[in-house]
Amino acid sequence: MKKLNSRVALALLALLASLSCVARTQTAEQAFGFERGGNFGEAAEAWRAVTQRNPQDAGAFAHLGLTLAKVQKYEEAESSYRKALALNPRLPGVELDLGLAEFKQNNFHAAAPDFKAALAADPSSSQARILLGMSYYGDKKYALAIEALEPISKADPSNMELHEILVESCLWAKNDSCALREYRLIVQQNPNSVQSHILMGEALDHSGKTQEAIAEFETAEKIYPNEPRVHFGLGYLHWKSREYDEAKREFESELSVNSGNALALTYLGDIALKSDHADTALSLLGRATKMNQDIRMAYLDLGAIYLRKERYKDAESAFHRVVALDPSQSDAHYQLGRVYQILGNTTAADQEFKLVQELYQKSDDKVAKSMSRRMQ
Repeated sequence: MKKLNSRVALALLALLASLSCVARTQTAEQAFGFERGGNFGEAAEAWRAVTQRNPQDAGAFAHLGLTLAKVQKYEEAESSYRKALALNPRLPGVELDLGLAEFKQNNFHAAAPDFKAALAADPSSSQARILLGMSYYGDKKYALAIEALEPISKADPSNMELHEILVESCLWAKNDSCALREYRLIVQQNPNSVQSHILMGEALDHSGKTQEAIAEFETAEKIYPNEPRVHFGLGYLHWKSREYDEAKREFESELSVNSGNALALTYLGDIALKSDHADTALSLLGRATKMNQDIRMAYLDLGAIYLRKERYKDAESAFHRVVALDPSQSDAHYQLGRVYQILGNTTAADQEFKLVQELYQKSDDKVAKSMSRRMQ
C-alpha cells in the first residue's frame, strides 16, 4: 500500500511538472501571438508573466523590452534589455534595441556605447552606424559623429539630411575642410534648395563673412518664407552685427512659425535687455528657461537683470546655473563674485575672483602657445 501511495505521489508530481511546462509554453506562445498581431500592451504583460515564471529566460526579457518599447515605455524597456544582456551577453540585437531605448529618452551619452557594441557585432549595420553617429551628435561629440557618419554619407550621397548633420558637425568641430566637402555635395544635388543657401550662410558666417552670410539667408527666405531655420539664422546674424531691430523682426517671425523655439525667445530677451526694457526681457527669458534649462545666455541675462533689481539670491541662483552649464567661462564667475561681495560672503567672492584670474591665465597661455608655434 505504501509503495502504491509513493507511486501515486511520484506520478502526481510528474503530472504537475508536465502541466507547469505546458502552462509556460502556452504563455510564451500567447505572448508571441500578441506580438505578431501588434497587440504590444498585451504582449508585454504576457512576456512579463514568462519572466516571472522563469527569471533566467534571457530571450523573454528581450521580448519584454521590445514590446515595452513599442508602447513607448522606454525606461522599463531599458531595464528589461539590461536583464536580458546580464543573462546572455551574446544575445543578438539586444544592444541595438537597448541603445534605441536610451536614444529615445535623449540619453545620447548612454546610448553611444550600446550602438558601438552593436556595430562591433555587425560592422555592416548601417542602422547601428547612423544611430552611433547621431548619439555622438546629440552628445556634442562632433569629431566622433563625423567619424561615424562619413562612411554612410559617402555610400549614400543623395541623403541630404545626413549631409546637413555632417556639415553642422564639421562646423562645430572646426573642421573647415570637412564642412566644405559636405557643402559641395549638397550643392551638387540641389544648388537652389533652401538647405543649400542655409548651409552656405553658415559656412560664410563661420569664415567671418557675416554680410555675405546674411545675403544667403535672405535668398533662402525668399524661396521658402515659412522655413523656421531661415528666420532664426537671419535673426542671429543681424543680432551678431548689432542690427537689433532687424534681428527682433526675424526672431518674431521665427516664433510665428515655431512657437517652441526657446533660443529665439532668449535672443529677443537679450535685445530687450540691451534696449533697457528689463521687465520685457525678464518675461521673455523666463519663458525661454521654462522651455529649455540649458541655454547659458538666458541665465546670464537673467542674472544681470536680478542684479540690477537687487534680487541678489535670484542672481546668485542664475549665475550658478551659468557656471554649471560651462565652468570654463570667466564672465559668470566674475558676476557670481560680485553677488557674493554684495551679500557679504567675502570668502566665496575671493574664490570666484581667483577662478577668474586662473581662467584668464589659461586663455593667455593658449594664445602664447599659438603664437609660439606660428613663429617656429
